[in-house]
Amino acid sequence: MPKLKLEDLAEVREKARKAISLRDGAARVRITIHMGTCGLAAGSRKILEAALREVEAGDLRDVLVTTSGCAGLCSREPMATVEVVGEAPVKYVDLTEGRIKEIFTGHVLGGKILQQYALAIGSERTY
Repeated sequence: MPKLKLEDLAEVREKARKAISLRDGAARVRITIHMGTCGLAAGSRKILEAALREVEAGDLRDVLVTTSGCAGLCSREPMATVEVVGEAPVKYVDLTEGRIKEIFTGHVLGGKILQQYALAIGSERTY
């Protein structure tokens, strides 16, 4: 195994920093990919990877991608919730890698809700 150089360690640190900033912290937009067992079985891991690729490709530091467990709508998985600061959250359903890319471009970057993929707009809280 070759010896690590200082530059190698700096590269590892930068990759780790990017991964952490994509999944933790304050941001203008939070995209939550629902990854309960039903979501995982329906392909939510590919949706997560596609969302992370979009954030990384745009080098966006104000968009946070995170995960959650089951959202309770197993038949509509894979699902994601997009929360823009100051706006009602939007739950998108029946996602594919192509659809999450469209949602990213249209909603996250463009500010327009994609009604054709949206199940609900607003919080599911009862209080």
